Amino acid sequence: MSAPKHVLFVCTGNTCRSPMAEALFRHATEGRGDYSVSSAGVSASKGTPANPDTLVTLKKRHVSLHGFGSRLVSKAILDEATHVFAMTSGHLRTLESRFPEYSDKFHLVCEFADIPGEGIGADVPDPIGMGRAAYEQTAKVLELAIPTIIAYIDQTYKGPVAK
Repeated sequence: MSAPKHVLFVCTGNTCRSPMAEALFRHATEGRGDYSVSSAGVSASKGTPANPDTLVTLKKRHVSLHGFGSRLVSKAILDEATHVFAMTSGHLRTLESRFPEYSDKFHLVCEFADIPGEGIGADVPDPIGMGRAAYEQTAKVLELAIPTIIAYIDQTYKGPVAK
């Protein structure tokens, strides 16, 4: 039986931010059987490995992303998800435009997190091509946001909706 809460993280290519969020979220909910997590991209190719800087950033935190391959967000993936967290307001708008029937599942990653210097609802910065320091910054934003996501879901999730 699968976990009742399935969190999906969405970014552009599904090689940097969303796989990092997937791995950090999996680590944060380790030992909890009520969560599963995955990621996808609004412009992803199928099967691309995570960016090497993403993997280094995760390894420094003793977090693994074993066997990862990117994938394009789809209706089938959204059907599985109970909660979908977009990295930016642009990703959120893309999801709402392409998949309006799932809009009740969509949120921003930082919707509940107060990011220093950015505030609540900030976009998760895109580290691609910006060097390792940018990946560290992205990880720090995600590490602030993930506990607020877990708290939100734990406080509001009512279980599967009958169809």
